[in-house]
Formats: sequence, structure tokens, C-alpha cells
Amino acid sequence: MFNKVLIANRGEIALRIIRACKELGIKTVAVYSDVDRDSLHVAMADEAVCIGPAQSRASYLNVKSIMAAAEIADADAIHPGYGFLAENEDFAAICEESGFKFIGPSSKHIAMMGNKSAAKDAMKAFGVPVVPGSDGSVADVKEGLEIAKSIGFPVIIKAAAGGGGKGMRVAHNEMSFMNAFEMARAEGANAFGSDEVYIEKFIEEPRHVEIQVFGDGKGKGLHFYERECSIQRRHQKLLEEAPSTGISAETRRKMGETSVKAVQSLQYENAGTIEYLVDKYENFYFMEMNTRIQVEHPVTEMMTNIDLLQLQLRIAAGEPLTLNQEDIRIVGHAIECRINAEDPETFRPCPGTITGYNIPGGFGTRVDSACYDGYTVLPYYDSMIAKLIVFGKNREMAIARMQRALDEFVVEGIKTTIPLHKRILEHHAFIKGEISTAFIERYF
Repeated sequence: MFNKVLIANRGEIALRIIRACKELGIKTVAVYSDVDRDSLHVAMADEAVCIGPAQSRASYLNVKSIMAAAEIADADAIHPGYGFLAENEDFAAICEESGFKFIGPSSKHIAMMGNKSAAKDAMKAFGVPVVPGSDGSVADVKEGLEIAKSIGFPVIIKAAAGGGGKGMRVAHNEMSFMNAFEMARAEGANAFGSDEVYIEKFIEEPRHVEIQVFGDGKGKGLHFYERECSIQRRHQKLLEEAPSTGISAETRRKMGETSVKAVQSLQYENAGTIEYLVDKYENFYFMEMNTRIQVEHPVTEMMTNIDLLQLQLRIAAGEPLTLNQEDIRIVGHAIECRINAEDPETFRPCPGTITGYNIPGGFGTRVDSACYDGYTVLPYYDSMIAKLIVFGKNREMAIARMQRALDEFVVEGIKTTIPLHKRILEHHAFIKGEISTAFIERYF
């Protein structure tokens, strides 16, 4: 096992990694920007190194500073968490070349899955169903329009290097296609440094269902069942649950086996998530693969009673993957609400100082957060300030527990999305499990 791990991240995920390391007897090194000096992840780590000013590009995205911190602290490995450098193949390669174990997949797999059109081609070769679309990136709007006509409208144009819902535009006809195409290219260039785009058939009102997978890098793969991620706004997830209410046991089996086959074919190492769109007939289509731990990993942990962060660390340290598929069982139902520092009506970020903070407790209730009373939510980073996760023996119990926990959750001094989550949990369509990616647009 590692002696010391540097966490190249901040906030709740940095704190989550620190806790997993401590339980395995691993020392931890936090990195922080100068405005994060009073953050909980800094206080909880065994050591901490300042890596630059507030702006992400000068601190949490500053590879030179992070590598220097790892050298100074004499770390064995680096855990990137999610976001920032977690899916940056150059960073993973630098870690590999510098003698630090990157706690995640190889730079080769990050690069392969980071380009969405290349990932689609790879998955198709492994027998994973894919949405009909262009064969790789599209050269220009003229070629794109011809492809869109052959597929049939509506279509979705996606940034090839994209993720997190950025660089995506839907075109319902020829008239709207040209504008959507150029907007997707511009967003891709601005957000990811590449204006390459590809085109897919747009499946109207699908479910967004993802499969949590792990591989040992030697051909063994496992799945940890699915997460339902359809409650989202502008492709940004708001609430996740596991298992999904929208797929049958047979579809669950097929999705799991298909995903494991891809992991085995890739000889993939560590954690990953294969994301699918599922139509009303339970046909599922590959969308993308995230080569990291996900924000919503706690619902899988609660549903299966398995610590995924510790599993990441054990695999990265070279321990054999002793779990077998039959060891992984669904033992209940879990729901996660992402609590963002945002106006629940306009979704505008709401940074500021928290003047009162009470987190819920009780049986089957978990809060992953780096906030505290008096903590200042900064305008420089993502607006998510907490994840509230509950577990119940069934979905009905999980919903009741989440409603109770949301009532207990108090954040004063700033606006949060807690009121929005209360409305979602009370909605008749959510209670019935009648959801899709259009849920928020349709009902709210």
C-alpha cells in the first residue's frame, strides 16, 4: 500500500479521499490555492502545500505546481478526484513518467475516452450499442448537414473533446442546424481548446443511466450496477439515484455484462463510468465513458455497501481485485441531491459566507461536504457545496428519508438549491418514477 498520497483537488472530494486514505493507514498531502487556506481538506490532511493564487489555471490546473508539491512532500501517488486534471491525459502521463502512481486509468485510456468520437468507435468495436451518428468528427457545416439528413432530425451536435454538458446543441430541422453547429464548435473551442464536433441522432426524452465499472488492468472487470441520472438541467445532473426505476432486471443484466466486456477488452484499470441513453423501449446506447470517480459515486456505495474510493486505492497500489461479480449485490435504494450555492429559481451562483449551517443526521443519512458555519463559498470554483445522500430498504423509504433530511438541512447566508430538491421529491412524476432528461424542463 502507498505511504503517502497527494490529492490534486479541493472541497468535498478531497475530503472524501483523505478519509479513505486514513482508514487504510495512508498519509495525505493536500494542495490548496491561497484563498483555500482555511478549507477543511487543508485542515484534515497530514500535510498541505499552497500551489498558487485563486484562479484554477494558476493553482488546481497548474501541473508544474502540483508536481513540485508532490516532489516536496515525497508522495508515492497522486489522486486527481473529479474535475480539474482528473481526465487530463497529459497530467496522467507526467505522473507516470515522474514515478508517481496516478490513481486512475492509464493516460492511454484517458486519451481514448476523452475524444468522444474516438470513444464511440472503440465501444462499437467491443459490441457496445451506439447512437446512430457521424463516423468520427465532422469537417464542416455542409458535411454535417448531409449527415443530419441521412440520420434524420432531430440531431445533437457535440464537441468531440467535450464533457459535463458543454458544447452540445440540438437541431430539430435544417433551419436550426447551421446555428447549432457553429455554436457547438465555438463552445468546444472555448471550453476544451478544440472545435471538433460530431453528430448523433437525438433520442427524445430518454433516461440517462450509467454503469459504474472497475478494472484491474489485466483483463478482469466488474460492474456495480447502474445509477439513474436523468434529473438534470442543461445536461448538468441535479439528483441521482440507484438503482434505476426505468429498466428491467433483464436490461440491467445486459447493460452490466456489456459494460464489463468493454472494460475487459480495454484492459482498463481502476474506476470508470460508462454512460448510456435509454429509450422508452429500454434500448440502451453508449454516450460516453468517464475515466475517473464520479460526483455521484456515493449512491453506488450506499446501494452496494462497498467503498469505491478504497477500492481505487487498492487497485492503484497493485493489490489483486479479489471481488467477484457475485459478491456485488443491490442491498437497497439510494438517492443523492447535489446542494449547490445557487438561486433555486434562476440558477445563478450565490457565493458568500455561510452564517448558519446544520447538516441532517439519522439512520441511512450521509452528507459529503467541506463546508462549515462561517465558511465562505468562493466565486472561483464549482458551486456545489454539499452532497446529501440517503439509503432505504426500498425507493419509497429512500424518498421519505430524503424529504426528512432536506427539511433538516439548513444553510443560512447564501441561497442554495435545497428548495428545488424539495419540490422535485414531492412531484407526482418523480414519486412514480416517471422521469427522463426532460423532467426539469417539462415540470419546472
